[in-house]
Amino acid sequence: MTTRAFAAIEPPEPPPCIDHLIVLAADLASGVQWCERQLGVTPAAGGEHPLMGTHNRLLNISSPAHPRAYLELIAIQQGATKTIPGGAKRWFDMDDSRLQRQVAQHGPQLIHWVAAVPDMAARCAALAAQGLDRGAIISASRATPEGLLQWQVTLRADGQRLMDGCLPTLIQWGATHPCANLPASGLQLHRLTLRHPQMAALQAACAALGLLPQVVLEAAPAPELLAQLGTARGPVCLTSRPDMDARRAV
Repeated sequence: MTTRAFAAIEPPEPPPCIDHLIVLAADLASGVQWCERQLGVTPAAGGEHPLMGTHNRLLNISSPAHPRAYLELIAIQQGATKTIPGGAKRWFDMDDSRLQRQVAQHGPQLIHWVAAVPDMAARCAALAAQGLDRGAIISASRATPEGLLQWQVTLRADGQRLMDGCLPTLIQWGATHPCANLPASGLQLHRLTLRHPQMAALQAACAALGLLPQVVLEAAPAPELLAQLGTARGPVCLTSRPDMDARRAV
């Protein structure tokens, strides 16, 4: 009898999808209070990002429509020094003084979203063909009780989000996704709507990234992100507009 050796078959990577929402806070303590007040839940522990001098707390918002999604509450870590070389700025416009003033005045704010893609270099090239520089692909990590969490992410030297935060940052995870160890929060992401005056350009970019089934696009005179969540208290809509209540009717 002969035996055959079979090569291990790697499971296919998931298609492009919404990975997480970014809520910026002046500090994590005020961010936790915001989560408890607006969403009725306390975010789970996150960790530190030595590369950026930031830290976070997380909420699992996975749903049937978005089965691997979470909300990241992020803030600059006081006393920490970012180690990113070359004088580059922090991700997600966190060093932008105007954005910092908005958050200081109005409280934590939905500012951006991140999309997971299986082929980052090809997706970045597709954006570059449309005149959009999503930035370099860098490696990042943070320590967790379960081990080192590792990923690749796009980052511009100027830290810009692009298209007022409506064009996502791109991410590709290593062996483990944060949702694998995040407890259920009772929250679910139902819909992410992107409103922008340059709708044709945003639609073309999302199409190039393979994300059109994942998001709703609407033309509007001013840019805005709207994340509709299901909570134990009923539906809640998070908005990137600093002058609007996060709990406005959906």
